[in-house]
Amino acid sequence: MPPLNAETDLSPDPDALKSRSDAGTVQVRLTGVRFAWRRNEPDIIDIDDFSVARGERLFIDGPSGSGKSTLLSLLGGVVVPRDGKVEVLGENLSSMRGWRRDRFRADHVGFVFQMFNLVPYLSVVDNVTLPCRFSRRRRDRAEARSSSVHADAMRLLAELELDRSKLIDRAVVDLSIGQQQRVAVARALIGSPEIIIADEPTSALDEGTRERFLELLFNECDAEDTTLLFVSHDSRLGTLFNRRVSLKEINRSVVEALP
Repeated sequence: MPPLNAETDLSPDPDALKSRSDAGTVQVRLTGVRFAWRRNEPDIIDIDDFSVARGERLFIDGPSGSGKSTLLSLLGGVVVPRDGKVEVLGENLSSMRGWRRDRFRADHVGFVFQMFNLVPYLSVVDNVTLPCRFSRRRRDRAEARSSSVHADAMRLLAELELDRSKLIDRAVVDLSIGQQQRVAVARALIGSPEIIIADEPTSALDEGTRERFLELLFNECDAEDTTLLFVSHDSRLGTLFNRRVSLKEINRSVVEALP
């Protein structure tokens, strides 16, 4: 198999990484975090101390069943730990009520799901603008960057190389897998959330499409100094990121991974 960056060098620029590291502040920190899905079951997550700086492209790898998606759910405030603190942008998600975590996530976190989770009965552009219906903050930021939320959605679709004239009014179920994936990324990016969380978003893509997809995602994150948390079982992708972490290095829980 040829290198993933054989044609396009997606490796982080050392000078840009240094300046970002020097100026960056911690945006995500886990301290003494333990989590299990049910009482009296072994912990899936047991992390003593882990942090991510502003603007980092962080790659987290691990086999299926090792707790990667659970970690992302903790980082996004979808679930809270049994013990410890999950701090994002200086806020302790662990102590927030459910509705406050939902509001915080809508305002500050963009998710790219493995299965995309697009709304099948909405058009392409309506899927992209959906976060701005739930977050006034993201709506205001989209309008500040472009003339309107719709215009910002169109900008993102263009930068992600989707033919807007042919696609914007189509249902997302009529798109190819690669097109649906880019719609999902545009939805995560609209309104410039500080953090993008991507859960195995390239698993359905062939090598060439995967490389181009990552380039577009990196470009958008770099433009806004957005922190990218990206998990995958494909360890080959790790060289394309600022930092690579194996889940077993930070998670003390022993999880029986699937083959």
